[in-house]
Amino acid sequence: MAELYFEDFKVGDRFVTPGKTLTEKEIIDFARVYDPQEFHLDPVAAKQTIYGGLIASGFQTLAFGFRLVYDTGILTAASMGSPGFDELRWLKPVRPGDTLHVEMEVTESRPSQSKPDRGIMRAAYRYLNQKGEAVLTYTAMHLLKRKPA
Repeated sequence: MAELYFEDFKVGDRFVTPGKTLTEKEIIDFARVYDPQEFHLDPVAAKQTIYGGLIASGFQTLAFGFRLVYDTGILTAASMGSPGFDELRWLKPVRPGDTLHVEMEVTESRPSQSKPDRGIMRAAYRYLNQKGEAVLTYTAMHLLKRKPA
């Protein structure tokens, strides 16, 4: 992929990642370290919860999808991090064997007022499962380098 910088992202641009499947082992391994609630950690105990089975941590889902976006290469040249997210919503449980992909749409783009080497791009993210159901949404702010002179 060609290197993309702040100027390359226009309002309305859409990017879609390839899909990737989340395994039971990945869900449990993440839960052991970061989110040891029984519905993320124990398939037997999870059957007795409101979810009726094992589900991925929302934090794992968030990171999993961001990795899919990063792997497309659209942010690798210009990313300077992010000052935050807005309106993060976990809409549906993600289960072992679910295949997720991410759709990202640029919603705002403006040069920094105080730092001419960068701009701020806002993007709406939707993570979808193999059925096309949205499982997670949020809006992110990205600090992006401007094109080199």
